[in-house]
Amino acid sequence: MKINIDQPCALNEIGERTNQEDSIYPPKGTANTDNRFFIVCDGMGGHENGEVASKSVCDSFGDFLGSIKEEDFNRETFNRALEHAYRELNSKDNPSISKKMGTTLTFLYLSHKGAFMAHIGDSRIYHLRGTGSTATILYKSQDHSLVNELLLAGIITPDEAATHPKRNIITNVMQPNQKNPGQPTIVETDDVQANDYFFLCSDGTPEQLSDEKLIAVIAANDDTESKMNVILNICEGKTRDNFSAYLIRVAEI
Repeated sequence: MKINIDQPCALNEIGERTNQEDSIYPPKGTANTDNRFFIVCDGMGGHENGEVASKSVCDSFGDFLGSIKEEDFNRETFNRALEHAYRELNSKDNPSISKKMGTTLTFLYLSHKGAFMAHIGDSRIYHLRGTGSTATILYKSQDHSLVNELLLAGIITPDEAATHPKRNIITNVMQPNQKNPGQPTIVETDDVQANDYFFLCSDGTPEQLSDEKLIAVIAANDDTESKMNVILNICEGKTRDNFSAYLIRVAEI
Protein backbone atom coordinates (compact mmCIF):
# COMPACT_ATOMS: atom_id res chain seq x y z
CA MET A 1 0.00 0.00 0.00
CA LYS A 2 1.26 3.46 -0.91
CA ILE A 3 -0.65 6.35 0.69
CA ASN A 4 -0.42 9.65 -1.18
CA ILE A 5 -1.78 12.74 0.55
CA ASP A 6 -2.85 16.22 -0.49
CA GLN A 7 -1.16 19.30 0.93
CA PRO A 8 -1.74 19.07 4.72
CA CYS A 9 -3.39 22.03 6.44
CA ALA A 10 -2.52 23.27 9.92
CA LEU A 11 -3.82 25.52 12.67
CA ASN A 12 -1.71 26.74 15.59
CA GLU A 13 -3.79 29.49 17.15
CA ILE A 14 -3.47 31.24 20.51
CA GLY A 15 -7.23 31.55 21.07
CA GLU A 16 -8.19 33.69 24.02
CA ARG A 17 -5.05 32.81 26.01
CA THR A 18 -2.11 35.15 26.51
CA ASN A 19 0.51 32.55 25.57
CA GLN A 20 0.73 29.65 23.15
CA GLU A 21 1.34 26.27 24.80
CA ASP A 22 0.35 24.12 21.81
CA SER A 23 3.00 22.81 19.42
CA ILE A 24 2.57 20.97 16.14
CA TYR A 25 4.86 19.00 13.86
CA PRO A 26 5.69 19.80 11.16
CA PRO A 27 5.56 23.46 12.22
CA LYS A 28 2.75 25.45 10.64
CA GLY A 29 3.51 26.33 7.03
CA THR A 30 6.25 23.71 6.56
CA ALA A 31 4.30 20.49 5.90
CA ASN A 32 4.11 19.03 2.40
CA THR A 33 2.83 15.93 0.62
CA ASP A 34 6.03 14.01 1.42
CA ASN A 35 5.47 14.16 5.18
CA ARG A 36 4.64 10.80 6.74
CA PHE A 37 3.96 11.77 10.35
CA PHE A 38 2.09 14.55 12.12
CA ILE A 39 1.93 15.59 15.78
CA VAL A 40 -0.21 17.90 17.89
CA CYS A 41 0.83 18.56 21.51
CA ASP A 42 -0.92 20.66 24.15
CA GLY A 43 1.47 21.82 26.85
CA MET A 44 0.57 22.50 30.47
CA GLY A 45 2.31 23.99 33.45
CA GLY A 46 1.97 27.72 32.93
CA HIS A 47 3.77 30.39 30.97
CA GLU A 48 7.23 29.40 29.64
CA ASN A 49 6.68 25.88 30.93
CA GLY A 50 3.92 24.15 28.97
CA GLU A 51 5.28 25.44 25.68
CA VAL A 52 8.70 24.01 26.56
CA ALA A 53 7.20 20.55 27.09
CA SER A 54 5.06 20.54 23.94
CA LYS A 55 7.83 21.87 21.72
CA SER A 56 10.36 19.45 23.19
CA VAL A 57 8.16 16.44 22.38
CA CYS A 58 7.42 17.64 18.84
CA ASP A 59 11.09 18.37 18.15
CA SER A 60 12.23 15.07 19.66
CA PHE A 61 9.90 12.98 17.51
CA GLY A 62 10.86 15.02 14.47
CA ASP A 63 14.58 14.55 15.09
CA PHE A 64 14.27 10.82 15.78
CA LEU A 65 11.89 9.86 12.99
CA GLY A 66 13.23 12.28 10.39
CA SER A 67 15.94 9.81 9.41
CA ILE A 68 13.71 6.70 9.54
CA LYS A 69 12.58 5.28 6.21
CA GLU A 70 8.84 4.73 5.85
CA GLU A 71 9.26 0.99 5.30
CA ASP A 72 11.21 0.73 8.57
CA PHE A 73 8.55 2.35 10.74
CA ASN A 74 6.64 0.06 13.11
CA ARG A 75 5.43 0.00 16.71
CA GLU A 76 8.93 -0.65 18.02
CA THR A 77 10.21 2.37 16.10
CA PHE A 78 7.49 4.48 17.67
CA ASN A 79 8.35 3.19 21.15
CA ARG A 80 12.01 4.13 20.65
CA ALA A 81 10.96 7.59 19.46
CA LEU A 82 8.76 7.95 22.55
CA GLU A 83 11.65 6.94 24.81
CA HIS A 84 13.83 9.53 23.09
CA ALA A 85 11.15 12.18 23.62
CA TYR A 86 10.99 11.34 27.33
CA ARG A 87 14.77 11.59 27.67
CA GLU A 88 14.72 15.04 26.09
CA LEU A 89 11.76 16.08 28.25
CA ASN A 90 13.55 14.86 31.39
CA SER A 91 16.55 17.01 30.53
CA LYS A 92 14.38 20.13 30.43
CA ASP A 93 12.80 19.58 33.85
CA ASN A 94 13.16 22.50 36.25
CA PRO A 95 12.82 21.39 39.90
CA SER A 96 12.54 25.03 41.03
CA ILE A 97 9.14 25.36 39.35
CA SER A 98 6.44 24.05 41.65
CA LYS A 99 4.02 23.07 38.89
CA LYS A 100 5.66 20.34 36.85
CA MET A 101 5.39 20.88 33.12
CA GLY A 102 3.74 18.34 30.86
CA THR A 103 2.12 17.83 27.50
CA THR A 104 -0.43 15.75 25.68
CA LEU A 105 0.52 13.89 22.50
CA THR A 106 -1.38 13.00 19.35
CA PHE A 107 0.60 11.20 16.67
CA LEU A 108 -0.21 9.95 13.17
CA TYR A 109 2.08 8.00 10.86
CA LEU A 110 0.98 7.04 7.34
CA SER A 111 3.03 4.15 5.95
CA HIS A 112 2.72 1.31 3.46
CA LYS A 113 0.99 -0.64 6.26
CA GLY A 114 -1.76 1.96 6.76
CA ALA A 115 -2.34 4.46 9.56
CA PHE A 116 -0.62 4.29 12.95
CA MET A 117 -2.35 6.50 15.55
CA ALA A 118 -1.26 7.13 19.15
CA HIS A 119 -2.35 9.56 21.84
CA ILE A 120 -1.65 10.52 25.44
CA GLY A 121 -4.02 12.91 27.18
CA ASP A 122 -7.05 14.75 25.81
CA SER A 123 -5.82 15.93 22.44
CA ARG A 124 -7.65 13.95 19.75
CA ILE A 125 -7.25 12.00 16.53
CA TYR A 126 -10.12 11.40 14.11
CA HIS A 127 -10.26 9.16 11.04
CA LEU A 128 -13.16 10.24 8.82
CA ARG A 129 -14.60 8.94 5.56
CA GLY A 130 -17.18 9.92 3.00
CA THR A 131 -18.90 12.97 1.59
CA GLY A 132 -22.43 14.29 1.85
CA SER A 133 -24.80 12.10 3.82
CA THR A 134 -22.28 9.23 3.93
CA ALA A 135 -19.63 11.18 5.90
CA THR A 136 -18.83 9.50 9.19
CA ILE A 137 -16.20 9.11 11.90
CA LEU A 138 -14.43 5.76 11.61
CA TYR A 139 -12.24 6.34 14.65
CA LYS A 140 -12.13 8.92 17.41
CA SER A 141 -9.59 8.66 20.22
CA GLN A 142 -10.95 8.51 23.76
CA ASP A 143 -9.71 11.36 25.96
CA HIS A 144 -7.51 10.34 28.88
CA SER A 145 -9.46 12.55 31.27
CA LEU A 146 -11.47 12.25 34.47
CA VAL A 147 -14.64 13.48 32.81
CA ASN A 148 -14.35 10.99 29.96
CA GLU A 149 -13.87 8.15 32.45
CA LEU A 150 -17.04 9.27 34.25
CA LEU A 151 -18.84 9.48 30.92
CA LEU A 152 -17.75 6.02 29.78
CA ALA A 153 -18.82 4.61 33.16
CA GLY A 154 -22.29 6.10 32.71
CA ILE A 155 -21.93 8.29 35.80
CA ILE A 156 -22.51 11.53 33.89
CA THR A 157 -24.21 12.43 30.61
CA PRO A 158 -22.58 14.09 27.56
CA ASP A 159 -24.33 17.36 28.46
CA GLU A 160 -22.97 17.17 32.01
CA ALA A 161 -19.50 16.36 30.67
CA ALA A 162 -19.48 19.53 28.54
CA THR A 163 -19.76 21.79 31.60
CA HIS A 164 -18.28 19.59 34.33
CA PRO A 165 -16.10 21.62 36.77
CA LYS A 166 -13.32 18.99 36.56
CA ARG A 167 -13.31 18.64 32.78
CA ASN A 168 -9.70 19.89 32.59
CA ILE A 169 -8.28 17.08 34.75
CA ILE A 170 -6.16 14.77 32.59
CA THR A 171 -5.45 11.23 33.80
CA ASN A 172 -2.59 10.44 31.41
CA VAL A 173 0.07 12.93 30.34
CA MET A 174 3.73 13.21 29.33
CA GLN A 175 5.68 14.70 32.25
CA PRO A 176 9.42 14.62 32.96
CA ASN A 177 11.11 12.36 35.48
CA GLN A 178 8.10 10.26 36.45
CA LYS A 179 8.43 6.79 37.93
CA ASN A 180 5.64 5.61 35.64
CA PRO A 181 5.65 7.81 32.52
CA GLY A 182 2.38 8.26 30.69
CA GLN A 183 1.86 5.64 27.99
CA PRO A 184 -0.12 5.96 24.77
CA THR A 185 -3.23 4.32 23.45
CA ILE A 186 -2.23 2.96 20.04
CA VAL A 187 -4.51 2.06 17.13
CA GLU A 188 -3.33 0.70 13.79
CA THR A 189 -5.50 0.23 10.72
CA ASP A 190 -4.96 -0.87 7.14
CA ASP A 191 -8.48 0.29 6.24
CA VAL A 192 -7.41 3.51 4.53
CA GLN A 193 -9.08 4.71 1.33
CA ALA A 194 -8.77 7.62 -1.07
CA ASN A 195 -10.64 10.70 0.22
CA ASP A 196 -10.30 9.64 3.86
CA TYR A 197 -9.37 12.44 6.25
CA PHE A 198 -7.27 12.40 9.41
CA PHE A 199 -7.80 15.23 11.89
CA LEU A 200 -5.52 15.82 14.89
CA CYS A 201 -6.41 18.58 17.34
CA SER A 202 -5.70 19.96 20.80
CA ASP A 203 -8.58 20.12 23.26
CA GLY A 204 -9.26 23.79 22.55
CA THR A 205 -10.62 22.89 19.13
CA PRO A 206 -13.61 20.78 20.29
CA GLU A 207 -14.74 23.68 22.51
CA GLN A 208 -16.59 24.91 19.43
CA LEU A 209 -16.10 22.08 16.93
CA SER A 210 -18.45 19.25 17.91
CA ASP A 211 -18.28 15.87 16.20
CA GLU A 212 -21.41 16.81 14.24
CA LYS A 213 -19.84 20.05 13.01
CA LEU A 214 -16.63 18.21 12.06
CA ILE A 215 -18.61 15.65 10.04
CA ALA A 216 -20.44 18.50 8.28
CA VAL A 217 -17.11 20.12 7.39
CA ILE A 218 -15.77 16.87 5.95
CA ALA A 219 -19.05 16.20 4.12
CA ALA A 220 -18.92 19.51 2.25
CA ASN A 221 -17.67 19.55 -1.34
CA ASP A 222 -14.64 21.73 -0.54
CA ASP A 223 -10.89 21.26 -0.79
CA THR A 224 -8.81 20.63 2.33
CA GLU A 225 -7.73 24.24 2.74
CA SER A 226 -11.33 25.46 2.53
CA LYS A 227 -12.41 22.88 5.10
CA MET A 228 -9.70 24.04 7.48
CA ASN A 229 -10.72 27.66 6.98
CA VAL A 230 -14.26 26.70 8.01
CA ILE A 231 -12.85 25.09 11.18
CA LEU A 232 -10.81 28.23 11.87
CA ASN A 233 -13.93 30.40 11.48
CA ILE A 234 -15.88 28.12 13.86
CA CYS A 235 -13.23 28.44 16.57
CA GLU A 236 -11.72 31.90 16.10
CA GLY A 237 -12.83 34.46 18.66
CA LYS A 238 -14.93 31.93 20.56
CA THR A 239 -12.42 29.39 21.84
CA ARG A 240 -10.95 30.19 25.26
CA ASP A 241 -7.96 27.87 24.96
CA ASN A 242 -5.20 27.62 22.39
CA PHE A 243 -6.46 25.59 19.44
CA SER A 244 -4.24 23.68 17.05
CA ALA A 245 -4.92 21.04 14.42
CA TYR A 246 -3.76 19.15 11.36
CA LEU A 247 -6.14 18.08 8.59
CA ILE A 248 -4.76 15.52 6.12
CA ARG A 249 -6.64 14.15 3.10
CA VAL A 250 -5.68 10.85 1.50
CA ALA A 251 -5.44 11.66 -2.21
CA GLU A 252 -4.94 8.12 -3.51
CA ILE A 253 -3.88 4.63 -2.54
